[in-house]
Amino acid sequence: MNTQKTALITGSSYGIGKELAYLFIKNGYNLVITARSHDKLQDLKVDLLKEFPDRSILIIPRDLSLPDAPLHLVNALKEKNLVIDVLVNNAGYGLLNSFHEADLDQQLNMIQLNVNNLVSLTRLLIPQMIKNKTGGILNVASIAGFVPGPNMAVYYATKAFVLSFSEALHEELKPFGISVTCLAPGPTLTKFCEVSGMKESVIFKMGAQSAQTVARKGYKGFVRNKVIVLPGLKNKSITLITRFFPRYLIRKVIHRLQKIT
Repeated sequence: MNTQKTALITGSSYGIGKELAYLFIKNGYNLVITARSHDKLQDLKVDLLKEFPDRSILIIPRDLSLPDAPLHLVNALKEKNLVIDVLVNNAGYGLLNSFHEADLDQQLNMIQLNVNNLVSLTRLLIPQMIKNKTGGILNVASIAGFVPGPNMAVYYATKAFVLSFSEALHEELKPFGISVTCLAPGPTLTKFCEVSGMKESVIFKMGAQSAQTVARKGYKGFVRNKVIVLPGLKNKSITLITRFFPRYLIRKVIHRLQKIT
């Protein structure tokens, strides 16, 4: 373990991000944790330092859906002379709603957070990793990235972007010693299911994994430099099935699964 390495984890106040923070610090990393809520980040910091008092944890509260948030975050790191060895792009959200009924500003804000700012933060931090000839990026997407998603059209599209983006960077950055992994979980029991409105949807009632399980699988895959991590046999099976059925049938099935019962 190398306690000199630092991982930056976005969306780390709850769910998968919070569990990933625990795993990285457990395995020797110092942390920079960021999310909107200062209080939740402070609570997480206190809890982690009780168990790992020899680690360093910096909290930077930020609303990463704001267009200039990545640059402000990176400038804050520079002020602290902090070098990020691993970037975990976990921040993101989705909304269960018909596209024509959904608030346009919310949809655009989702794209800003899930796509634009993920790209910006990654681009801003990669040059230092290339200079050091080492580093890692763990992007959190979803099995939603493998299929179209009626009633969550924009969310599914953003996760398709993250999946494709991650696969491309995995190849591009390999010569520089930088690993890139995409974690693509299925339904997960986090605050996301409540915020998105999916808590009572059919797809969640069919079964969901714990955030701890998803994070553990994601971290393990990241350490092994896997390109895509699909936690759980069911999720692996779902993505495999999509290869053998016509897309018109897949989108009809997803449409039914994402109706509120």
